[in-house]
Amino acid sequence: MIYRTSLPLLVFLFLSLLQGEVLARDYSALVVEPQSGRVLYEKFADELRHPASITKMMTLYLVFEALERGNVTLNTPFDISRNAVLRPPSRLGLTPGDTLSVEDAILALVTRSANDAATVIAENLGGTESSFAAMMTAKARALGMRDTLFKNASGLPDPDQVTTARDMYKLGRALISDFPRYYPYFSTPRFYYRGQSFDNHNHLMETYSGMDGIKTGFINASGFNLVASARRGGNRLIGVVFGGPSAVRRDRHMREILDDGFAQMNGAAPREIVAEFERAPMPRGRSLQDLELDSPTLSFGSPRHFKAPRVMGEPSRKSANQKNQKGLLAPSAKGGRLPSPSAKSKAASKNNHSPAPPIVSAPKHGAHQTLPPKAGSKTKPSAPPSKSACKTSGGHCSGR
Repeated sequence: MIYRTSLPLLVFLFLSLLQGEVLARDYSALVVEPQSGRVLYEKFADELRHPASITKMMTLYLVFEALERGNVTLNTPFDISRNAVLRPPSRLGLTPGDTLSVEDAILALVTRSANDAATVIAENLGGTESSFAAMMTAKARALGMRDTLFKNASGLPDPDQVTTARDMYKLGRALISDFPRYYPYFSTPRFYYRGQSFDNHNHLMETYSGMDGIKTGFINASGFNLVASARRGGNRLIGVVFGGPSAVRRDRHMREILDDGFAQMNGAAPREIVAEFERAPMPRGRSLQDLELDSPTLSFGSPRHFKAPRVMGEPSRKSANQKNQKGLLAPSAKGGRLPSPSAKSKAASKNNHSPAPPIVSAPKHGAHQTLPPKAGSKTKPSAPPSKSACKTSGGHCSGR
């Protein structure tokens, strides 16, 4: 589908970006108490959305899994390719031919939301970013994320990369319960790397009582996204917000729905909350099962390379690297469309709030809360690049 845009609307879009806001994208939100699976707030939680940099939650899940299996250690050096260095912002500023330790790569994703570091992880654990994306999607299926498809490790724009608020809640819950040793990395406030300091983009950790992660994200096609977790009075809640027009307004809504969730846990009746930027989703056939099948097949099972509907404002051009990587996956036998699930299975999917496994209280990783510059460094830490760097790349910076 092609959207024709008038000159006044283009001017308005440009001015909105200059003011640090974008037009409201398709909105979704969800708040769940993971111990019982109790849903405390829900709006369009099963509608497809572009994940942006919250994609990196799955990238980190696979890193933590590799650490648990002993395939790598925190000190394992990952090779840095020229392809990784050329990723669009946000970036750590890596050098091709150099190496990046696993721990520095983790911290670069958590704080800076560095796309170059995400590609370094993908190429070292998966061989290519395309293969690693197939691994990410396979893991999503294993975690019960039925409506998620990953195409890269960073969340940079790709029309086929989609998820839902409910799926990202499941991923957040899994990170907390499966990796209590590594989950505290998400609460790192600041990361020092080669004389530069990078602050965590999740500013709610500075102002919201009990918040300990997880991840922010932004591209033009999605708006400002956030998966957040907070604990109060022995209760943990996980919240998801998609489609904020700015980081401030997204955070304001997350604060409101989490506050209401904690109030409900203490016996209060649920409030009727409407996001100030909420709007009904565009009718574009938003079920993953209804999306058109493309030719390649993912390595984990049946042909499931879906062509998602294009969103207004989303770039249509693919890089030469992406085109070259497309041939890495085996072709499917034939195209076509997947049959739509029955009404019964749809209802079961929508109400699939089975209790999660008990969440272990994660020990504090004090050493990772603020990492000082290495001893002997004479370079004064500088502030991370400003948001203007995002504007020069078309507003596709992730992690804001």
